[in-house]
Amino acid sequence: MIYISIIIGCIIGACLGFASPVISYTYSSYLSIAIVAALDTVFGGIASVVKGNFDLKIFLSGFFGNSILAIALTYLGEKLNVDIYLAAIIVFVGRMFNNLGIIRRYYIDKWINKIEENKKKKEIETEDIKDNQDVKITEA
Repeated sequence: MIYISIIIGCIIGACLGFASPVISYTYSSYLSIAIVAALDTVFGGIASVVKGNFDLKIFLSGFFGNSILAIALTYLGEKLNVDIYLAAIIVFVGRMFNNLGIIRRYYIDKWINKIEENKKKKEIETEDIKDNQDVKITEA
């Protein structure tokens, strides 16, 4: 079922991609910085879910606020003939890597804890089996 959903999603995405308009070069820097800012907010949201302190209001305000601020910095830099958007990209990408590190550590710890729990369960099961065999031997 999941493979069918993936195939249908790819077909819909390809059809929409062919039908969408092409962004002109003059607006490509605005779009790229807005996408980076939005991705930073998404990774921050995932990291806050992992930490257990997610708030939708903060997420939405950060999503739109960061994107608008990044676009404004890009516009200001363009008017001043200074590449200010590079500073925004460095900050947002750095935060994305930090948030990705938080997410990665959480899932690695979760995976290691699950492996340790499985080992403990197997040890308990083998001890129970040995105890049952010892009881049967003493009864005989």
